[in-house]
Amino acid sequence: MARVARTVIVRSVKLPRKMFRVFVELEGMYRNIVEQLVMYAVRNRVKSFIRLKALKYREIRNLYPQLPSHYVYTACQDAGTRAKSFLRLKKLELAERNHPEVKKISIWIDDHLWKTNGYTSIKIATHKGWVTVELEPHKQYWKYVNKGWKLASEAKIKLDKRDRRLIVYLTFVKEIEECKPRGYLPVDVNENNVTILADGVALLFETGTEKLVLGYYYRRKKVQEKYDKLYGKKSRIKKKVLRELKERKKKHDIKWKIANLIVRTAYEKQYAIVLENLGKKPANNMIKKIKDKQLRHRIFQASFREIQKTIEEKAREYGVPVIYVNPKNTSRMCPVHNVPITYGNGSRIGRCSKGGELWHRDVVACWNILLKALRGDGSPAPSPAGHALDVRLVPLALKAAHDPIGIPKSLWARWKSLPQIQKAIVLNKVKRQGRTECICDSMGPLIQEIITLSSFFFKK
Repeated sequence: MARVARTVIVRSVKLPRKMFRVFVELEGMYRNIVEQLVMYAVRNRVKSFIRLKALKYREIRNLYPQLPSHYVYTACQDAGTRAKSFLRLKKLELAERNHPEVKKISIWIDDHLWKTNGYTSIKIATHKGWVTVELEPHKQYWKYVNKGWKLASEAKIKLDKRDRRLIVYLTFVKEIEECKPRGYLPVDVNENNVTILADGVALLFETGTEKLVLGYYYRRKKVQEKYDKLYGKKSRIKKKVLRELKERKKKHDIKWKIANLIVRTAYEKQYAIVLENLGKKPANNMIKKIKDKQLRHRIFQASFREIQKTIEEKAREYGVPVIYVNPKNTSRMCPVHNVPITYGNGSRIGRCSKGGELWHRDVVACWNILLKALRGDGSPAPSPAGHALDVRLVPLALKAAHDPIGIPKSLWARWKSLPQIQKAIVLNKVKRQGRTECICDSMGPLIQEIITLSSFFFKK
């Protein structure tokens, strides 16, 4: 059994001015406490929350007698975390200042400072007493509530002073039992696609990361040239325009959607996911012999390791085990003859130097990852019994072992969430009938259908 935690952000309804003023005062006192504690902890090199509380609790409690006592506890936890992080950065000579600066603040609350009031409201202890705050639950919140996840005792709140709302960070926890795998689902992460091998059928999910990265690269460059000339390099207008770009959000959306598809496929088949062990900073090794600045930027922005972390994080929710193997020569060696594959300039199709068959680079990587997982020690292995590979030439016979089934991004990536009510589902279905672009409601059945049809035709 493994304990899995997920944080869900829920906004409150718009609060009355008098009630919101209470939380503004609370935030001000909490900020002052955290600033004092952080300065003291850094000056005296105190990294432990328990030690910091023992040294400063009585003093802070006398300064703010009107506050519930547990705000001092949570402020000590907050300050201890900040001080520890700052001291580590200072040791690595990465800190910009000699002393830490508390810019953004979120109020940490424990089980003595808040409690639920049904499913749509919470009560928070303040210096003016208990205050009931109504929430605006969304689909993600109800998903965790209905699936048996439990609320943790800790939470955080932030103030949205523009809309007079509270932003509540709720943590859901659940004990997940890891399933016993009946097979393996190898996954090969690339810049423009993520390829999986399910029951001998290679599925290539296009991500279009190269186009996304280059598009925002030129857009940022154009914005910088324009505003640097008009307002200087440190202008606020330029920073505001750059903050409005959505490159990070789009990458985040792609990562979690592809991870969801892969993990759900592995969960339905009761397979373990097999990934390449790329190390902590794989991009640094990839760019050692590359001088092209644009290509170096693309490699860094591809986020190979981030996609793997997202898959691993999602797999914890379903209890799907994740295995890492040695990535050496996974796309260079023929899985049948264990000899190098020769690729042309920029081509993803290579020829085996012994058998002469053609291999797609991503497909051969998936097969080698699978064989290393079956071998168990991560070393190169011959094709084991029960995993016969068709080695006919790609142009003569399009086999799954050679030519992957490409799934475009428009098919597997949903741009808008599903409606929450049945009426909206019917209306959207009518609207979608006139569209030429196919948007899939659930990729699980589609993947299974592709695998079944592919296996049927390949047997023939």
